[in-house]
Amino acid sequence: MADGSGSVQQLRILERIDEVAAPAWDRCAGPDNPFLSHAFLGALEASGSATARTGWLPQHLIAEDGEGRVLGAVPMYLKSHSYGEYVFDHGWADAYRRAGGSYYPKLQVAVPFTPVPGPRLLLAPDADPAVGDMLIAGLVEIADRRDVSSLHVTFALEHEWQRLGDAGFLQRKGMQFHWNNPGYTSFDDFLAALSSRKRKAIRKERREAVAAGLTIHRVTGAAIEERHWDAFFRFYMSTSDRKWGQAYLNRAFFTEIGRTLADRVMLVMVEAGGKLVAGALNLIGSDALYGRNWGCVVHVPFLHFEVCYYQAIEFAIERGLKRVEAGAQGEHKLQRGYMPTATHSAHWIRDPALRRAIEDYLGRERAHMQAQIDGLAEEGPFRHEMTSQEAETE
Repeated sequence: MADGSGSVQQLRILERIDEVAAPAWDRCAGPDNPFLSHAFLGALEASGSATARTGWLPQHLIAEDGEGRVLGAVPMYLKSHSYGEYVFDHGWADAYRRAGGSYYPKLQVAVPFTPVPGPRLLLAPDADPAVGDMLIAGLVEIADRRDVSSLHVTFALEHEWQRLGDAGFLQRKGMQFHWNNPGYTSFDDFLAALSSRKRKAIRKERREAVAAGLTIHRVTGAAIEERHWDAFFRFYMSTSDRKWGQAYLNRAFFTEIGRTLADRVMLVMVEAGGKLVAGALNLIGSDALYGRNWGCVVHVPFLHFEVCYYQAIEFAIERGLKRVEAGAQGEHKLQRGYMPTATHSAHWIRDPALRRAIEDYLGRERAHMQAQIDGLAEEGPFRHEMTSQEAETE
């Protein structure tokens, strides 16, 4: 270690994130990704969204030195189901059940309901890299002692994925679509990088999205009022009911992040006739904008694309952010400038027979996923140079 009392003296499990001071946790989580902050994870717990009652029992792991200084942390939950994870293992659970095994409970290293890649082995800036190895060993020991079927580390960073693979975890690869900013100065600057056909299609979508007289506002920080959260929760519930049949987040959660994270929240709100009718929730990182939830109570063609994708791009350009991560799935994002990007998860499986079956499956799935990423990248909307014919039709 660089300072303090030196080596890790204990690993400790927290059943509430409030059992560790926010500065100590955030020193390990870092400033880049707001979802890993004490405030965000605390909002999930304080609101009752991620608790034992909802099947997400906090089991956060921290590593401390002899003076009680936190050197590392892992956000972890004991789970009784596989909902709200976005890396799907329902098939594994069903196969194990048919074989006579009990897949639940399991341990999940993740941010609940949040398919956002980020570090999962959170290390203090001055921590020895060996602390990460101790955290991994601690995770396996906890899984072994708890006699759980499995331990899953989802949406980890690639270097963590490699490290977990070296420790015996099975490796899985997924895909999301991210928009990358090489230094655009305006939305038109971004459009100029696209092929003529894609450029025209986006301009048409943006016009039609507001053709019915809608107005769109971006709201951040102290400008966010409870009326915005009331409206957004109504949109969120409406969309959740239509698409999934249940909502993971409750109304209290949105008030809580408005109280503790307002400066890192960006709401896109849509008005029609003086009434709020649609909205999208984004969180602001140090170099990225993260699109999370969206909802509406009206049907307007292309409004979803405008509110969730194009407004996010404009905001990122204005703030000089390097990318926009627009959530899970969605190949329709490709033609709107969001390019395929690999995501990574790692899985510890107790039962040798189940492990062998999953290992075989993941080997084939990784190859297929990489081929899909490569193929989609070739279909992207970007062009290298504008042809003379394209220039004439602009």
